Amino acid sequence: MPEVHRAAGRLFLAVGALCGAATVAHAQQPGSGMTQGSIFTCTTARGQHLTSDRYIAECADRVQLELSPSGSVRRRIEPALTPQEQLQRDQRRQAEERAEAQRRDERRRDMALLARYPDAAAHDRRRTEALAQSEAEIAAARRRLADLAQARRKLDQDMAAYAKDPAQAPAALKVQMADNANAVSMQERLLREQEDEKQRINARFDEERQRLDRLWGPSR
Repeated sequence: MPEVHRAAGRLFLAVGALCGAATVAHAQQPGSGMTQGSIFTCTTARGQHLTSDRYIAECADRVQLELSPSGSVRRRIEPALTPQEQLQRDQRRQAEERAEAQRRDERRRDMALLARYPDAAAHDRRRTEALAQSEAEIAAARRRLADLAQARRKLDQDMAAYAKDPAQAPAALKVQMADNANAVSMQERLLREQEDEKQRINARFDEERQRLDRLWGPSR
């Protein structure tokens, strides 16, 4: 007898599992969750009008209506998506998510800007501080170029003594003139770099100011 009871128990569990699976599969159908007494209706691709008391699988690619017993429309069931349509919908959703993430990033940036620069005076002070280092480098490069120009004039005077035969000039003098030319080239490059850096700093602060002007608004 215990064996019979155990066999009956296993059979009962198996039947229960099958019923549960059938319930889940039904819940996943587009017509699941229908109200008691619903009538489903659609027109197939061949023009055949179908009516049923449950979701019509033949119209999976067509719009079908769920009607009440009185004939009023309870809901409109859109056709199932093709793989291509599903891909397009996923791409649209991803694009929307990226756009929303960008909007959140911009809002965070706006809040950070307002916290850093509560007014125009604070922004102007920071611009001046950011430019100060480049301006100091530019001034130093110009002073160095002036010194090199003065040294070059002295070297040219020394070289003038060998104007008739420059090959007779001392090797040390030639080295000094080459070193002077290299130093001038380096300082001119540094000067251009710092001028470019000033432009980048001003462009960044100009862009921030345009954004801040909108954020400050009339309260500015």
